[in-house]
Amino acid sequence: MIRLVSVFLAVAVALSACAPAAPTIGSDGRALPQLYRISRADAGKIQFRMLDSINALRSASNLAPVELDSRLNAAAATHARDMAVQNRPWHFGSDGSSPVDRVQRVGYTGELVGENISETYETELETLAAWMEKPDTRRIIMSPDATKMGFSWFQETGGKIWWTLVMGG
Repeated sequence: MIRLVSVFLAVAVALSACAPAAPTIGSDGRALPQLYRISRADAGKIQFRMLDSINALRSASNLAPVELDSRLNAAAATHARDMAVQNRPWHFGSDGSSPVDRVQRVGYTGELVGENISETYETELETLAAWMEKPDTRRIIMSPDATKMGFSWFQETGGKIWWTLVMGG
């Protein structure tokens, strides 16, 4: 019996070595996206990782840091969920609301600087990197008028993540 199990394990190891490795680089030379599951442990840290990363970018450009605002977090969470329901990334809610409408609904009295959105399977930091590559979304993150930030997401059961970043002044 022990010999049979040993032979079975040896064959299993040998066969697993024969399986082709999944490609990790796409035709464009960039790493292929991997499914990112947000665990309960990570859920409480994601907003702070994003805040720290944005403030590091802002500091490198001699800009003042921003701080998390619970009202802007609520507006971001509402919109992330609503984009998933609509199954499209755009700045208007299913009720026709704009980013300005959403921040006013949660009681934010400051000025809206802008809203960045994303539909992806990537991490929050990969999403931030993508936002920083585009002039219009980068301008929102790096706005000298920004003093507050809201950030949230909604992850579908299939893994797709709807990210929303709201910057306020």
